[in-house]
Amino acid sequence: MTVNLTKGQAISLQKNDGGTLTAVRMGLGWQAAPRRGLFGKRTREIDLDASAVLFADKQPVDVVFFQHLVSDDGSVRHTGDNLVGGAGQGGDDESILVDLERVPVHIDQIVFTVNSFTGQTFQEVENAFCRLVDETTGQELARYTLAGGGAHTAQIMAKVHRVGGGWTMTALGTSADGRTFQDLLPAILPQL
Repeated sequence: MTVNLTKGQAISLQKNDGGTLTAVRMGLGWQAAPRRGLFGKRTREIDLDASAVLFADKQPVDVVFFQHLVSDDGSVRHTGDNLVGGAGQGGDDESILVDLERVPVHIDQIVFTVNSFTGQTFQEVENAFCRLVDETTGQELARYTLAGGGAHTAQIMAKVHRVGGGWTMTALGTSADGRTFQDLLPAILPQL
C-alpha cells in the first residue's frame, strides 16, 4: 500500500511484519508541460537531475548525482542521467538506489533533491513526483507529488534519516533555486 505524502509528513521505513527494509529506490519522474505557441501546443525537453546528499552530523560527506553515480562507500547508486524526462505519472525517469544495510553508521541523513540543470523553472514541468520503493519486493511505499510548478529551478524533495535503530522518510517539498546540488546546500541545511 502506498502512502501519499504531504509536505513535512514522515513515515517509518519499518515493514508491516516488524522487519526492516534493506534496500530502497528513490524514483523521480516528470514531463515537460505543453506550452501554447504560435503554431499550437509544443513542449521543450527539460533535464531534471536527481541527487542524494549524504550527511553526517549535518555535514555533507558524499553525494550521488549524474557525474558521481556511486557513493564512495558503495551504499548509494544513481542509475543514470535522463536528459528529457517523460515518464510523468508512470515509471521513474531517474532512480537512486540505497542499500540501507551498507550505509555507514556515521551517515545519519540522506537528502534527495531535484534540480533543473538547464535552468527551466518548474512552471515548465508537470506530473513530477518522487517515490520510495522497497527494492527487494518492488512495492511502492511512499509517493510525494510535486504540485503546482513555480518560478524555482529546484526542489528539496525528501530525506531518509535514522531514528533509533531504523530509518524514516520525510517529505520536504521545499522550493529552491540552483542548477546543481552544490547550489542547493544553503537551502538543504535548514531541513536537517
